[in-house]
Amino acid sequence: MDVSRICATLVAIKSENPPGDTSGVIEYIRDFLDARGIISTVTDTGGGRCNLVTRGPKKPLLLCGHVDVVPALDEGWTHPPYSGTLEDGYVWGRGATDMKGGCAAMLAASDMLVQEDHELPATLAFVCDEETGGDLGIQYLIAHNLIAPCDCLIAEPSPARHPCIGQKGLCRLDLKFAGTPGHGSLYPTIGVSAIMEAMELLEYIKSLHNREFPMDEKLREIIRHSSEVFSEEFQIQEGSDILERVTFNPGIISGGEKINIIAQHCSVNLELRIPWGCSIPDLVTDIRAHAQNGTIVERIVHDPSLTDPDCEFAAVVCREVEKVWGGDVFPILQWAASDARHLRCAGFQVIEYGPGELATLHGINERISVVSLENAVKIYRGILDTYSKKTETS
Repeated sequence: MDVSRICATLVAIKSENPPGDTSGVIEYIRDFLDARGIISTVTDTGGGRCNLVTRGPKKPLLLCGHVDVVPALDEGWTHPPYSGTLEDGYVWGRGATDMKGGCAAMLAASDMLVQEDHELPATLAFVCDEETGGDLGIQYLIAHNLIAPCDCLIAEPSPARHPCIGQKGLCRLDLKFAGTPGHGSLYPTIGVSAIMEAMELLEYIKSLHNREFPMDEKLREIIRHSSEVFSEEFQIQEGSDILERVTFNPGIISGGEKINIIAQHCSVNLELRIPWGCSIPDLVTDIRAHAQNGTIVERIVHDPSLTDPDCEFAAVVCREVEKVWGGDVFPILQWAASDARHLRCAGFQVIEYGPGELATLHGINERISVVSLENAVKIYRGILDTYSKKTETS
């Protein structure tokens, strides 16, 4: 079946998160697989947040993708975000790149194998909730033993010639500051402003980006290559700083009661991305020490994760990528977070590789080229063939 049309159909089925209802997409995928004799289990973790995993004996490979997408407004789009329009060599719409295109390619590759009367050497998993943390998606499948550790390919969008083998850590903190209120005209002589207390801590947070952390030379070399790749992808300078240093974002700040009252309360939701070699407990301790009149609650904490770049799985993926795209193919590290971190913690050997236009990810006019979709199908098919041979000889 034409991968671009599978992708267009998936995009047209709305699955914004929040609220996270993926039931329509999962129903389509279940029907697609049923028609090919691939039996699956669907779980609903509430509110239509559905996951699907294929049944059968343990397989040596897991192909995984998330079907929830970030929200999109209609404003500014060339084509409505949930139209799934196929035009000018692209499938247009929210989720085309992140990551319904990758899901479509996995389905198309699996279809090709089954149509040729080959047994699928992989378990397929399509999950909800990746965009809001994975508690009801991949972590649910892990906790309920619906998937077991093995080699795992996640179809997250990646640079065409560069599978991703690791990602920075993640630390999300809720910070609350208390002040001493008074008449606004008297500050700073009288009173303590919770807002200014928060600002002082944020000034300290800015300084964290200047810290350097120890790491072995092999990892540093991978970081150097990775930085060159996404410096080119995103047209930015000093790409190595993103991977080697703490990056931060005070995503939500709220505080104050009235313009002429010294603020009694202020809260900050802070996200930090953590490089290899940085101790998150030590970092949080330092932040607490600089948060005068503030309390800090750790909300989400994940250490950096890494799949061995010299493992056989990485070699298989890189080899199939090189067959299709040619050029210099090598694995890189990722600055963002995904379901890979949960799977690695559970014992899976994870590589992320998928089609997409990275510059449009989460943006207006998100889209994916038909060429990248078709090439992803070829690569996934090659990987499946390799694991089929392994299964036959084991």
